[in-house]
Amino acid sequence: MRALDAHTNVFFVGLMGAGKTTVGRPLARRLGCPFFDSDHEIEARSGARIPAIFEREGEVGFRGREAEVISELTRRENIVLATGGGAVLRRENRQVLKGRGFVVYLHTNPHDLWLRVGTDKNRPLLQTTDPKGRLEALYEARDPLYRECAHLVVETGQPSVDSLVNIVLIQLETAGVTKRLA
Repeated sequence: MRALDAHTNVFFVGLMGAGKTTVGRPLARRLGCPFFDSDHEIEARSGARIPAIFEREGEVGFRGREAEVISELTRRENIVLATGGGAVLRRENRQVLKGRGFVVYLHTNPHDLWLRVGTDKNRPLLQTTDPKGRLEALYEARDPLYRECAHLVVETGQPSVDSLVNIVLIQLETAGVTKRLA
């Protein structure tokens, strides 16, 4: 775990299907903070679903929108934010996340992710003949980037959502983050 400056935000990173929104939303409720999901914000602001944005603008266009939303949301205080799985691909996103909040990497192995999201049609990067292989490749490329900006890595294998929320809460308390969020 990296040293933590006086931040008041909690940001979740990890691959698609890792549980960032699933864990982030109840964590925000427990902390009494607003919750945001960067992908949902992009869809709300653009009036289009992410697959449509990918189709129209490509991944580069989507990543530009994503960087703008992350930059704006991370300027707020006392929030919990679930980022999209590829948010860490841009160095500036990693720096903004790490510099403006406590970053939690929800680590999940590629096989478990494939079981969760392998057939999800709303995942543009998985619309391929080999979604499991694609998840494995994404994991290999992104795992070091998630770790680079994370203050905390949480394994999502067997614990329930409530257990994961409790694990994160304990770590936030240990780091003194929850006192600043109160």
